[in-house]
Amino acid sequence: MTIWASIVLGIVEGLTEFLPVSSTGHLTIAAKILGLRIDDPAITGYTAVIQVGPIAAVVLYFWGDIRRIVVAWVRGLVHREHRDEFDYRMGWYVLVGSLPIGIVGFLARDLISGPLRSLWWVAAALIIWSFVMVAAERLSNRSRPLDNLTLRDAVIMGAVQCLALIPGISRSGATISAGLFRGLDRVAATRIAFLLGIPALVGAGLYELKDAVSGGVGPAALIVGTVVSFIVAYASVAWLLRFVTKHSIEVFALYRVALGVILILLLATATISAQ
Repeated sequence: MTIWASIVLGIVEGLTEFLPVSSTGHLTIAAKILGLRIDDPAITGYTAVIQVGPIAAVVLYFWGDIRRIVVAWVRGLVHREHRDEFDYRMGWYVLVGSLPIGIVGFLARDLISGPLRSLWWVAAALIIWSFVMVAAERLSNRSRPLDNLTLRDAVIMGAVQCLALIPGISRSGATISAGLFRGLDRVAATRIAFLLGIPALVGAGLYELKDAVSGGVGPAALIVGTVVSFIVAYASVAWLLRFVTKHSIEVFALYRVALGVILILLLATATISAQ
């Protein structure tokens, strides 16, 4: 992989990781346009590893919250009287909510990195999940703030996050939609989606690191892609949190449908191949 290609993929990853548009789907499309083999384990590994950039970005952005939650969680483990604190419970919510995608991702790893990398899957998932996002917006009362979050909410959002293993679904799109269906307001659903994404992305990056390195991608491309994705993702997180305070996520659904339709037309006319 060239440094130029790693910069392009880093920008795509940083822009799309936390927006509900599917970073994996966009990376698959971008890799295809760049002439890379999208079913190559090295490329699949590379796209997982550069997620470290957005992870670092969201950790830095939410550092105050993360530090407070970790301190409260540890304190609650040691002292029973602190276990009624919301931050202590939040620590458990993030841990338990992150388990489903770790288990499913490991068990379905060959399917995820193989057949599901087809651009037909990406196009279908982009379009189909858009309707779920619209339904989440229109059917939810969005009345519950973050401090009203429950373990049941976290487990459901974590389970739905597993669907994002299908390229085109979008991890943030899946978890935000699930949060909205649970009655959480947009900001609460988005913040917990970000927090649930940290363990998931760390696990995927560590697991795929060996394929990216052994496949000949090269450390320079990995470093450049990760740094670029970090810078772009930090700006993306800040923008999205401001956006959802006043705007619906339906605009992302419209974009997803348009991209999915364009992709289907390109595939149907053999302008590009599915793999």
